[in-house]
Parts: sequence; C-alpha cells; structure tokens
Amino acid sequence: MTGPQDLRVLIADDHTALRLGLASIVATMGQATLVGEAEDGEDAVQQYLALRPDVMTLDLRMPRLDGVRVVERVIAAVPEARILVMTMYDHEEDIFGSIRAGAKGYILKSAPRADIVTALRKVGSGERYLPEYVALTLASRLSAPALTAREKEVLELMRLGISNKEIGRQLGVAEGTVKAHVREVLGKLGAISRTEAVNLAMQRGLLK
Repeated sequence: MTGPQDLRVLIADDHTALRLGLASIVATMGQATLVGEAEDGEDAVQQYLALRPDVMTLDLRMPRLDGVRVVERVIAAVPEARILVMTMYDHEEDIFGSIRAGAKGYILKSAPRADIVTALRKVGSGERYLPEYVALTLASRLSAPALTAREKEVLELMRLGISNKEIGRQLGVAEGTVKAHVREVLGKLGAISRTEAVNLAMQRGLLK
C-alpha cells in the first residue's frame, strides 16, 4: 500500500540486476513505493499509461522500443509526464535526444546512490535533474550546428573508409558535391580529418 505522500516509482530497464538494485533503493528511501517494472520499451509505455507513476526511470537501450521513442510516446499522451533517463551512456546525442523528447532528468547508472535518490525526488516533484556534466554537454550540443540528413549519410559512408567518388556513386551525386559535404561535416564537428570526424561522431553518439 502507498501512503498519501509516497513517491510512486516505475522502473523500466531490461536488466534484472539493475531493476533489483533500483527497487532496493526505492524501498529504503522512505515515502517512496515501487509501483511497477518494465522489461522493454513497449511495456514501459503501456505501464506508464496504466499506472501514471510520479516518476519513471528509463534505460535508453531497450528491446522493442528504444528509450527516446518511449519518452516521445509517453509525452505525447501525457505532456506532464516525469521521466528520469538512467543509462550507462553519456554520449552527446543520447543526452540531447532524451531531453529534446521531453525527459525531465538524466543520470548515469554508475552515479552514487545519494545522487540517484536526489534525482528521483527532484524529477518526481516536477523539477529537472541535470548533473553538471550533462548540462555542459547539452549546452555544447545546443550551440553546435546540426548535421543535415545528407551530411549524416555522408558521415556514415565516411566511416567505411571509402573514397569521395564511391560515396558519390552510392548517393547518386557528383564527387564535388560529396567533397562539399565532407568539408561541412568536418567543420561542424571541429575535425581536421575524416578519421577524426568519424571518431568524434562515435564519441558523441552520432554514429552507433
């Protein structure tokens, strides 16, 4: 049974050990109750809509429906939903995508227990929770020019190490056009070579 002031928590993660660990944290928080667990993205959406918890913790790498899509679907149905992304990944695109989709907080699974409790309390009460490194990464991403869809296609092919001519053949554009796209990609990523551009893109989560 939940008390009138209990924080109602839904945990969405495909790893049993992580769910057990979070459940133990919730159990020892005081005035907090675990109301449900979800093992995949589709289940997370369904359980959120059925249970309407105060806060849902959400892993990004989920079977059936990834975390960002979960956030989008839940927010579309319940704009005031309070979702705390809890993940192993601190890639720039993961952070940006989650917050843009409507998540209210972002924390790494490796964070200290006290920080996890704080994040649950803050997001559950309607506040945002963004650790300093997340806020700085988000600010950097927001200030950087975004790659266009075509530039992302070129970047994906650059990762294969193929020539501009071959990239042009695959995309059906002139080699000169590819060269222009490569220059834009390097400039936007702050890279001086194709290899550095690919490495930076992988670090930021632009390439999976």
